[in-house]
Amino acid sequence: MNLQTKSLTLALQTLEEVRAMIAAMDPSTRKELSADWLARLEKVTAADPWVLGFSLRHRQSGVSVGTCGFKGPPSTDGGVEIAYGIAPEHQGKGYATEAAQALVTYAFTFDEVRVVRAHTLPGSDASKRVLAKCGFRHVGEVIDPEDGLVWRFENDHILSIT
Repeated sequence: MNLQTKSLTLALQTLEEVRAMIAAMDPSTRKELSADWLARLEKVTAADPWVLGFSLRHRQSGVSVGTCGFKGPPSTDGGVEIAYGIAPEHQGKGYATEAAQALVTYAFTFDEVRVVRAHTLPGSDASKRVLAKCGFRHVGEVIDPEDGLVWRFENDHILSIT
C-alpha cells in the first residue's frame, strides 16, 4: 500500500523491513523504542499501517527522506497518534508537512478515528509549524510514559493543503 503526496510516496513498510531497521540501530537507539510498540510488532502477521509505518521516498528521485507512521491503532476514544522523522539533509523542504497531512487524511478514512494527535517536545518550533499547517491545535501538556513532558496537539478534521 502506498500513499502519495505532491513530492513523496509513503510506502507501507513490511515486517521484514521494520525488523531490519531495528537490527541496524545502535543499542542506545534501540533502547528508546516503545515497549508497547515492540509488543504490537511481535503480533503483526500481515501488512498493518497502524504498527509498521511508512518509508518516505521522494517521488522523482526515489531517495529515502525519512519515515512516518502511527503509534498504534485507534484507541477507545477514537484517537490515533502520528509520528514522523525527516533525515537532517532533507529537512526544511516541506516533507514533514506532506507526511503528517497524508497520515491525517489516511486516518480519517476510518470511521473509528475521531481525532489525530501528535506530541512534540516543548519548544519544538519546527514541529509546531508543521502541525499548525496540518490543522492541529495545541491542547496542553501531558506526561508521556516514554518521553516525559510533551506538548499535545490534536486535529479533529481533515484540512486540505495546497
